[in-house]
Amino acid sequence: MTDLTDLTGTGPGNPLDGPVIVTGGSSGLGAAVARALAAHGARPVVLDRRKPTDPDRIWIEVDLGDPQAAAQAVQEAALTVGPPAGVVTAAGIDACGRLDEVDLLDWAGVIAVNLVGTAAVVRAALPHLRRTRGRVVTVASTLGLRAVSDATAYCASKF
Repeated sequence: MTDLTDLTGTGPGNPLDGPVIVTGGSSGLGAAVARALAAHGARPVVLDRRKPTDPDRIWIEVDLGDPQAAAQAVQEAALTVGPPAGVVTAAGIDACGRLDEVDLLDWAGVIAVNLVGTAAVVRAALPHLRRTRGRVVTVASTLGLRAVSDATAYCASKF
């Protein structure tokens, strides 16, 4: 992600004017979003289990599968760097295999991170985003529209 033109307005509500929470920002698409935000002058705050490879990245360690911990991480971010001007929910995990082959707790863990974690972070950020007139970007997947037999939990969570 390098084109942030839809996020670069001026005045209140511009996510690049303040901290932007990025879930899953330690790797993959989330890390790319954090890099792009930083390159455009924003202050990405990564919420993830793993530490980002960029030593300058602000990071709050959290298991996004725990909705209370996810909400607390948002509050910690707001207290540490200020109220978020934006949230990007890029965290996503999968437990590959057919529905009857994947342990039910693993399947539920995918739903917890990808769906419930997203809702917990956005809900916790809403009071701040209302004040900052901030924005929310949720990362979905084409697998939310097309079922794949070996990714049932992922498909369901992204739908």
